[in-house]
Formats: sequence, structure tokens, C-alpha cells
Amino acid sequence: MKILIINTLDIYGGAAIAAFRLHEALLQNGVDSTMLVREKKSDVNTIITLQNKNLREKIIGKLSKIIGITLEGLFLIKYRKTITKNFGSFSQQIVSNRNLVKTINAINPDIVHLHWICYGFLSIEDIAKIKSPIVWSLHDMWAFTGGCHVVAEQVPQHSDKGMSRCCYDIDKMCNKYVENCGNCGVLRSVKKKDLSFRILQRKKRVFARIKSMTIVGVSKWMTDCAKKSAVFSNRRVVCLPNPINTNVFKQMDKIQARKLWNLPIGKKLILFGAVSATSTPYKGYDLLIEALNKISSPDIEFVVFGSSEPKDSPKLPHKIYYLGHLNDAESLVALYSACDVMVHPSMREAFGQTASESLSCGTPVVAFGHSGLLDVIEHKENGYLAQPFDTSDLAKGIDWALNAENYDDLCKNAREKVLREFNYGVVAKKYIELYKEVLKE
Repeated sequence: MKILIINTLDIYGGAAIAAFRLHEALLQNGVDSTMLVREKKSDVNTIITLQNKNLREKIIGKLSKIIGITLEGLFLIKYRKTITKNFGSFSQQIVSNRNLVKTINAINPDIVHLHWICYGFLSIEDIAKIKSPIVWSLHDMWAFTGGCHVVAEQVPQHSDKGMSRCCYDIDKMCNKYVENCGNCGVLRSVKKKDLSFRILQRKKRVFARIKSMTIVGVSKWMTDCAKKSAVFSNRRVVCLPNPINTNVFKQMDKIQARKLWNLPIGKKLILFGAVSATSTPYKGYDLLIEALNKISSPDIEFVVFGSSEPKDSPKLPHKIYYLGHLNDAESLVALYSACDVMVHPSMREAFGQTASESLSCGTPVVAFGHSGLLDVIEHKENGYLAQPFDTSDLAKGIDWALNAENYDDLCKNAREKVLREFNYGVVAKKYIELYKEVLKE
């Protein structure tokens, strides 16, 4: 069985890490897997990039990237003031990457397994040109929306001039993707047939031409969203989680781990982390700060990874350690093991990969009880699920986890949950069965 995994990046970002881990798990279970990416940062020889064979192809490749990014920007000019860096998770995928499609079809795999393909890597129309059966794992909502990666609703607010306008509220779930999109909250558009409407029509029209496409939601929540979407309502949609290497992510001695990170031995440490942890609003950093201000224990200190200290560092009654971006699993394992609890205050999560990593290292997780995190955290068994998005309950959960009488059981349950449901062998076998079913059909 020959599988080709497609992702824009190989090891940077949650989707890339998930795709790479599946690739690694498949290889360990005897599958001929290759990963094709646009930007390769690792030295793994089973991960390949597009090879432009001559000067003409190199020039065309660079021009395609520049033109694609430029056109994306031009189409968003009218919305530019409303799509900030923080909320700007909107992709159109306009320009065709012909060399990529040509390469995919030349490899001629049994199955093409798409993951995160945005940032100009693969256009919507390119997907229909792939000759092999397609399996598509959804790490965010872009595949079935009118362009946004994280859906949000419009809520009326008043401008300085007293006029009502539409605003982007990450707390509120938008379900316009179920029919046609339009009046997009991310774009803050008041037009029914805006850019999001047109993009969704493109997807419906193009994807209808694809004979074999199986959709994978990485959590029950993501699976349900895909099933009810206008784009995938007539497709087969299954639920399979992201895998994790439990031979790498495993508990190490807490004192030794703290020494490695130069963290205090006698404190209770709360961990929070994600890519751009403090600057991406839906990751919930502000909500976590609000919750931590409601905990007054002098024994608590706060650890943040995935971000350097922000300019306006919040005032807390606890000391804060900002560790920046971590690029290797060994550092993460030591950090998870060093802390007493991890908090995952995200407002929307396809799966919750850092939560599963923490659990695999035997560290309980506190989170809001919603979206993909419901598949990872079991309330008061391996962590705590607070009421969304109640910061008082989040604070209560943190305090409960830090002082639980059965804390050792929480740690044990955390590890067992991952071994049982997310380890490489378990997830790889499920994907292999799915591939066999797709090829049989």
C-alpha cells in the first residue's frame, strides 16, 4: 500500500506535527508512506519537496507563490481593516500549483492523504485534478467553510459614531457553512453574497467532481461539523484521532525535569502553551490570565511556552516563566513532566494535541469542556472540564487538579488514556483499515 501524505509544512504547527506523526506511525506499521510538503525543516528522507528541475520551473514556482499571495491580498483589500494578524485566519487558495499536481500524479500513490494545504500550496481546483482516491484529515474548519479556519459569529456592536456594525466574536459559533456562508463574521461582511459565499460555491462545485474523497474528523466535534456542512454532507465522514508517539512522550522524574528547566522544586507549576500562545485570541490566554487572578495561593507559579514575554505582560499574583518556542520533543517532554497541571483554555480546538502530549507525560489537563477537547479529557478522571467559557470554573478546575486527593490516579489515568486511544499502533491500524476500505470501494 502506497500512501502520499500532503501538508504545506513538515514539522511546524499543529497540523504539520499531526501529519508527520501519522506518517511516522504508518512507516512503523509497514506502510509505504511518503510525505510531500512545500517547506521542509526536518532531515527525514521520507519527506520530500517539489523539485524544480530547470531554471524555467524554478522561476514559475517562485512566481506562482508570489502571485498567489498577492492575489489573496488583493481580494481581501476591502476587508483588510477587519482581518487583523490575530483574527486573519482566512484562505482563498486561488492560484493553481500545477507542478504539485503533476508531481502527485507522477508518484501515482494508492491514496493521497491531504492534511493542511493552505498558504498557497494547493488550490481548490487543484484537488479535483488528483487522480488517486483522496482521504482528507481536517485539522481546522477551512475545508468546509467559505474561507475561515476558525468559525466565529457576527455580533452587533456600536462604533464611535453610534452606528451599528458587525464584529467578530470568537466565543460564538457560526453555522453558515451548513448552507451557503455569506455575511461572514471573520470578514465582518454585511453582504449575503460576499467573498465567503463565492468560495463556498467554488468548493461545492469543484468537490462534486471528485469521485473518491473520504473525510476524517480528528475529533467527534470536527466530524459532526463536517457531516452537517454543505460541502461534505454527501461524503463519507469518519472520526480518527491524531496519533502520538508514547515511546517519546512519557513521564520523566519531576525533580530532574525541573532541574533541566531551572524551575523551582517547591512550587506548584501551571503550564500553558501553543504556537503563538499569547497572541492568538482563540487559544484563550486572556481567559487563563483572568482565571489565574482568581487563585491566590502563594505556592503557584505559571509557565508559558510557544511565546516570548509579550510587551504588555499581564499582572498576576504568581511568577511567570516565558520559555519561547520549543522545537524538539525532548524539551516538551521535560516541561510537561516538570509541571503539575496543564491548562488548555482554547475557545475552539479541532483535537487538542498539546493536551494529549501532556496526558501522555502523566500530567493532568484542565480545559473548557467543548469541541475536540471532549475526546481527550475525561472530567475528574485525567483532568477537569470547566463550563465554557467560565473563568471562575476554570480557576476552580485548576485548584481542584493541583490539590486533588487522588492526584496520582489522575496522572496514571492520563497516561493510560493516551496509550489506549492515541498511541501510534492504535491509530495507524485504524487508518490502515480505512485505506483498505477506500481502495476496496
